[in-house]
Amino acid sequence: MAGKAQAHPIPSVWARPQAAPSQPALSRAVIVRETIAMLDEEGTEALSMRRLGARLNAGATSLYRHVALKDELMELAVDEVLAEIALPAADSPDWRAAVTQLAASFRGTTLRHPWMCGVLGQAGLAHLGPNLAAVSGRLSALFTAAGFPEPHGAIDVVYSYVIGVTTTESAWLTSVARSGQTEADFIARLAPTAQQTDGHAHPGEPPADAGPADPSGMRDEKFAYGLEVVLDGLALRLTH
Repeated sequence: MAGKAQAHPIPSVWARPQAAPSQPALSRAVIVRETIAMLDEEGTEALSMRRLGARLNAGATSLYRHVALKDELMELAVDEVLAEIALPAADSPDWRAAVTQLAASFRGTTLRHPWMCGVLGQAGLAHLGPNLAAVSGRLSALFTAAGFPEPHGAIDVVYSYVIGVTTTESAWLTSVARSGQTEADFIARLAPTAQQTDGHAHPGEPPADAGPADPSGMRDEKFAYGLEVVLDGLALRLTH
């Protein structure tokens, strides 16, 4: 049995010890920080070990001493970003308020790093990372204290909602950024094709070129409303 376990190790960067630094100032932590900066600036398509090595003034061979594969690098980067999520106290008296706080922080974190949502759903990605484990552990503590018989099911529901909404939101904000316009101006430019498609004015409606006065606030409200609906549904599990 022991031989089989060694022949099929867990395919994750978290299951291997860190290599010793191959040159001054080059470590796994430095590599991961630069990876995140590169992903934030250019997205996942631009990331390669060769280009990352150039940014760090190091050869790709030096990087491979710390991360064996590009997938491992992504795994490390995702978990490092997840450390930005603010975790409520495990003994919070109001589970809904605590989960709302965590979900909002999760959303804010992914919107600061638009590439995140596109990689979170990949099979096996970041499943052993300590920061992801901390987020899941805190949610588990909150749902368990609230009396949920299956806390992991509730956690999956929250993750699915937050990641699903922010995937769409991140894609939208990326399009806005590429346009070089403000979000309000971008919406106003699209509005003529999205409103009054029958060619007639409608009493009481804003003109076709009008957009929301506060697009960011509108997105906040939509996220909060959907999350309330999700939590309403979960709350029903406590009464049956």
